[in-house]
Amino acid sequence: MPYFDTASAAPLHPVARQALLAALDEGWADPARLYREGRRARLLLDAAREAAAEAVGCRPDELTFTPSGTSAVHSGISGALEGRRRVGRHLVVSAVEHSSVLHSAAAHEARGGSVIEVPVDRSGAVDAGTYAGALREDTALACLQSANHEVGTEQPVAAVAEACRAAGVPLLVDAAQSLGRGPVPEGWSLLTGSAHKWGGPSGVGLLAVRKGVRFAVRGPADERESGRSAGFENIPAIVAAAASLRAVRAEAGSESARLRALVDRIRAAVPELVPDVEVVGDPVRRLPHLVTFSCLYVDGETLLHELDRAGFSVSSGSSCTSSTLTPSHVLRAMGVLSEGNVRVSLPDGTAEADVERFLEVLPAVVAEVRQRLGAAAPAAPSPAPAASLVVDALGRRCPIPVIELAKVIGKVPVGGTVTVLADDEAARLDIPAWCAMREQEYVGEEPADRGSAFVVRRLF
Repeated sequence: MPYFDTASAAPLHPVARQALLAALDEGWADPARLYREGRRARLLLDAAREAAAEAVGCRPDELTFTPSGTSAVHSGISGALEGRRRVGRHLVVSAVEHSSVLHSAAAHEARGGSVIEVPVDRSGAVDAGTYAGALREDTALACLQSANHEVGTEQPVAAVAEACRAAGVPLLVDAAQSLGRGPVPEGWSLLTGSAHKWGGPSGVGLLAVRKGVRFAVRGPADERESGRSAGFENIPAIVAAAASLRAVRAEAGSESARLRALVDRIRAAVPELVPDVEVVGDPVRRLPHLVTFSCLYVDGETLLHELDRAGFSVSSGSSCTSSTLTPSHVLRAMGVLSEGNVRVSLPDGTAEADVERFLEVLPAVVAEVRQRLGAAAPAAPSPAPAASLVVDALGRRCPIPVIELAKVIGKVPVGGTVTVLADDEAARLDIPAWCAMREQEYVGEEPADRGSAFVVRRLF
């Protein structure tokens, strides 16, 4: 069964498995102890730190192992903010950061700090000049991911890092998605990563802090990992994480080129094979293994279940696949279609035949889901006496509000309007996106007794 969700977690790399098994016999003791078993454990930990630091491009004493990538982000942000509290309490992040960054930002704001989210364009990238304009004299820290975890778009880290350097602001780069895929971004002050994203075991993250960056641990002090990550180190997992990071980076050149070709095939084929599809993310400046597309008139949760039944494991940012019932904050920030969203992220070694079979299966699966939801092709446009219509989609989740809109847009004359009443958060994103795809005019959102009224004008 092809596994196409390596952006969530990559399969354990063979080198990681070998290193993990070997380290289980040698790395179980306390590395802080001076007896034989402790010294062996310390040697393994030190060697792993040196290997990871070399891969990242920092000194071993600048790198800390943490219990997860999320923990690394939380520790990095809180430590940098605490260390620079005399400078100010202003934090700058992009609108498409991983939730671990945004949760840290929300916690900082709740403690009285200020946060600004830099917007992104429709491809998911920040503008370096706009980001630079968000920096202030009281900015304590700036955060920017190396590449987006949902749509694969690479960020202009080097240009933003230069702006941060000129402003005297440290830049934290969340490199979780890119560390195993290509060059490490330049210009960072703090960098985080997560082992299960590159084929290491789960439960290991890394935090690198350049010398000279003011950093103060928030919370109780601990004697391990320079006080930046409390608790007993999981040495076997750390050894496996460092070994696999070195291995995947050595393989990255040839394998990334091969995966990029497979993703290019998906990006080109899906819009040809499936009608009413939007491929999102930058087509060029992107991770080599990841592609995201959204299908109109499709329930994302059902689509993922049907693809799973067909033998493909994929992910989604659609609101109907999330426990929060809201669209992905990434898709929302980009202003692109969220319904029927599918993220395909290929693991190393993916066979071309598996990609071709996915492209063979997808059209029928989408068509079946659309038919099940009653989303047959809309009737041909025809003049109608009613200058406006109201569609009541209250209490109905995506993609129903958009399906109902598509069914009736041809029933109003050119220049007429359709008002969709909806209380599903996804409608706020998907109705404007539908208008852009169908070249109709999105007039705007108006208040209603329940939910909101979304007004669309027919242009042809």
